[in-house]
Amino acid sequence: MSTTSGTNGSHASEHNVPIELLQTSMLGGQGPVESVVNFHGTRSANRSLVVLDNRALDRECFAQSLTSHKIGMEVLAFGTIEDWKAEKDLHPPLSAILLNVGGCKITDALVADEIKKLTSEFRTTPVVVLADTDDLTQILKALEYGARGYIPSSVGIDVCVEAIGLALAGGIFVPASSVLAMRQTIASGGEAARPMAGLFTSRQAEVAQALRRGKANKIIAYELNLRESTVKVHIRNIMKKLKATNRTEVAYKINDLFPGEMNAA
Repeated sequence: MSTTSGTNGSHASEHNVPIELLQTSMLGGQGPVESVVNFHGTRSANRSLVVLDNRALDRECFAQSLTSHKIGMEVLAFGTIEDWKAEKDLHPPLSAILLNVGGCKITDALVADEIKKLTSEFRTTPVVVLADTDDLTQILKALEYGARGYIPSSVGIDVCVEAIGLALAGGIFVPASSVLAMRQTIASGGEAARPMAGLFTSRQAEVAQALRRGKANKIIAYELNLRESTVKVHIRNIMKKLKATNRTEVAYKINDLFPGEMNAA
């Protein structure tokens, strides 16, 4: 396997950002090899930030943007943490990890496992998540899994830099829009529960929410610690109250009657 290495701007002034590009290509019979692009913010950087993203163009562009802001660290772009481990002895000590999950949900099994793995293995190194959504549920899950910040792609690069700095200082960054949404959810939480409580008993409301999510009777019985026969009785009573003829119609009518409550659930 051959590795091509080149340095752009070797005769440029010190004010230019030196960029070292190491890229390997597909070789016959050897399988795909990840490309690695290293952007050095300063020649004297004594610590590094690792950007993890399995999309080569996205990670390289993002790393270059961070470098252009002179964050005082060597910014390394890798497809996986294993790729970084193979190169870590060539770079300054790791100070932070920025994991870009793109349009994937934090609750997706693979994404959740990766965040948990990183935060568990690098306990003293802040892991910050970058994602396309600013959905409150996804943000809270990322923090629950151990992330020290959540950056939606709707913010600018200046905010990203500040978020990384906050994580390095021991803080946790979440977008302001999501904090406001959290306040509204908390403020309206009590009001949202009353309409369903007025129509169903507390147990029927729990079963109704499970039906809305498409859960089978056995699953509902297990999660609510009920007999399956009891669940069936609750479902029949719910169908009578809603004048529904099947489970699908129950889910539709619940969504129509209680949209705010079901979205917050």
